[in-house]
Amino acid sequence: MTQTTLPDRAPAPPLPWWRVPMVWVVLSGPLAVVVASLVTAVVAWRHIDPVIVDARTGQVVGHAGDEVPSVTDPKDPLAPAQRARNHSASARE
Repeated sequence: MTQTTLPDRAPAPPLPWWRVPMVWVVLSGPLAVVVASLVTAVVAWRHIDPVIVDARTGQVVGHAGDEVPSVTDPKDPLAPAQRARNHSASARE
């Protein structure tokens, strides 16, 4: 009985990191989050709500799209919280 021997093969050189598919699977999640946050920032920057100022008094009347009139002093530090509370209460009715 004769034995056949296989020729010695040199080990294959390792692949560069960008050729391994698992690297792209792992990097795709954080990359998607970064792209989504940049898109969100651009949308928020381009669609800023303008502040409406009464020309006679020089006081802030409200933001564009607010249906609830401001009954608090705009210099009051709690005015935004009270406006939001009142707006959410009027929207439910």
